Amino acid sequence: MSSLKFSQNPHVQMLQFPEKPSKKSSPIDYWTVQDARELYGIHNWGGGFFDINEDGDVIALPGGVDTKGVSLLEVVSGLKDRGIDAPVLLRFPDILDSRLRSLYQAFSDAFEEYNYQGDYRGVYPIKVNQQQQVIEEITKYGLEHGHGLEAGSKAELLAALTYLEQPDALLVCNGYKDPEFVRLALSGQKLGIYPILVVETPREIDTILAVSEELGVRPHIGIRVKLSSKASGYWSDTGGDRSVFGLNTPQTMVAVEHLSTLGMLDCLELLHFHLGSQIPDIRDIRDSVLEACRTYVGLAREGASMKFIDLGGGLAVDYDGSQSKATSSANYSLSEYCRDVVEVIQTVMDEASLRHPTLITESGRATVAYYSVLLFNILDVSQFAHTPIELDSTKEPDTAQTNIHHLKHVVDNLTPSNLQESYNDAFYYRDQVRTLFKHGNLTLRDRSTSEALFWNIIIKIASICRTVENVPEDLVGIESKIADIYYGNFSVFQSIPDAWAIDQFFPIIPIHKNAEKPSRRAVISDITCDCDGRIDQFIQNQEITNTLQVHDWKPGDSYYLGAFLVGAYQETLGDLHNLLGDTNVVSVRFEPDGGFALTREIEGDSVSDVLSYVEYDPKNMIRIFREKAERAVRQEHISTQERKSIIATFEDGMRGYTYHEE
Repeated sequence: MSSLKFSQNPHVQMLQFPEKPSKKSSPIDYWTVQDARELYGIHNWGGGFFDINEDGDVIALPGGVDTKGVSLLEVVSGLKDRGIDAPVLLRFPDILDSRLRSLYQAFSDAFEEYNYQGDYRGVYPIKVNQQQQVIEEITKYGLEHGHGLEAGSKAELLAALTYLEQPDALLVCNGYKDPEFVRLALSGQKLGIYPILVVETPREIDTILAVSEELGVRPHIGIRVKLSSKASGYWSDTGGDRSVFGLNTPQTMVAVEHLSTLGMLDCLELLHFHLGSQIPDIRDIRDSVLEACRTYVGLAREGASMKFIDLGGGLAVDYDGSQSKATSSANYSLSEYCRDVVEVIQTVMDEASLRHPTLITESGRATVAYYSVLLFNILDVSQFAHTPIELDSTKEPDTAQTNIHHLKHVVDNLTPSNLQESYNDAFYYRDQVRTLFKHGNLTLRDRSTSEALFWNIIIKIASICRTVENVPEDLVGIESKIADIYYGNFSVFQSIPDAWAIDQFFPIIPIHKNAEKPSRRAVISDITCDCDGRIDQFIQNQEITNTLQVHDWKPGDSYYLGAFLVGAYQETLGDLHNLLGDTNVVSVRFEPDGGFALTREIEGDSVSDVLSYVEYDPKNMIRIFREKAERAVRQEHISTQERKSIIATFEDGMRGYTYHEE
């Protein structure tokens, strides 16, 4: 368990929420919705877009705390009435709109504060979430701001050329480019789009120049530079001298001389750099911007017609709410990011007597992370429960059973003063029993009794640890050893793959019942038959813990959890582990009166869909199965009516959702 301390930086903007009500007479089980807010930290990581209402339901807020919210449980109920099953990915276009507005407003405020004379033009990197609906809505809501797109492949470039509508909309072209890529980009230039071809390798310049001459177009060229500055976090290798992207300083100068010799240096307009998509420490950002500005000034003095400085991505999302430089956090606010960037660039440009450039950011993660929420229901629970064990005290135990009686003695005599000793004894006697069982000297029933006694000891120790001030080092985190397993109707690998691949943190909390005190501690397992398909990192009481406090679940209960801030990367990085496909997707539009409308539904993959993705032919499979059933009829293993029922079941399975269906 790692403690996360909250930043005291006065520049970090904090949302103001109602204070926790006083606890009159404070009974032991007193619990309020405010307790739930604090337990799950929803005000810390929610960005003002999520809260818990007085009924205990998580609500989504389209424009922050001053807007009316929509209960996610009501959305789930509305989906069930329409026959749409969990798991489901909810998209909130209004939140996307709000994030774009906030980004432009923050830069506008920073420009006004520092009297910055340049402009801001954001672009959205398609790779962050390539889904058609996302690109359509980014370009729709970005239209009034002149928000552009960034493409790093031919497929992304074609999507960008299709959906960009703004005249002179920026289209930043990154990635490795062949002649067809360049030809597509320059064709877009003829249609009124403003593509900037960013040079990633020295040889790309010749490709760009050859195609531009062929089409009779003077290209807009940028250079991506390798900075010596590096950032902390998961994506630190994106920057630095050994980055695989961009040109180093000698290569940059060779490119400048080459363009100058050909009379094309005026086409060089943009400097681009990229430290990574999630930079938690503002000092890393300031350092990299300063170094990039010096390079920008140098290019301008060489005669390049510099207009743009592209900071790439990096604007972080505070997934854990700690406002720190932890990997899944950010020790700065959006406004601080914009002020610091503007201050550094303005200072360097003023020193060099250069006009203030147009700033470009590729803040994809910070734009779409809040936009999507994965909702899933709990299907089953595996619990560690105390099992009363009584041994026959009148019967003299034989040698093999002596260790079982020792375990019973530990259970009966466990106190706060002998926690460590009891813990040591429990493991010793349990291991002795297991050895005896392996050698055939203990029955299966006796083995079962010993295991039950052992877990009774662990449960009792964990219970006492909650009440004592000084917990022995070996017993810290003992809760995780007895945590329940809550089986969620989803796939980690499909819907939140970064949680598995790189231990990326995502907030996960119950979306209802939060007016009740959670009584259980759990880890979350998905429905894949893979031990890695689990979530065991949660934010609670401003700490990362290995268990999540949840409410008791009984068979037949409808209990839903939400995984938040999953809008960036997760949808397109997901895989077909166990052939579990895309979930249902629904867009939720907020109404002025506090209601909601479902504006778009995308049906999740059927079993037939995912089988076809991995080269099966569903129609051929049905034909083969029908023939198999017919042989069974001829061999009198089944009747013709049974054949009909079996084939119907098979075909229904083909059409069905890949997840558990109600």
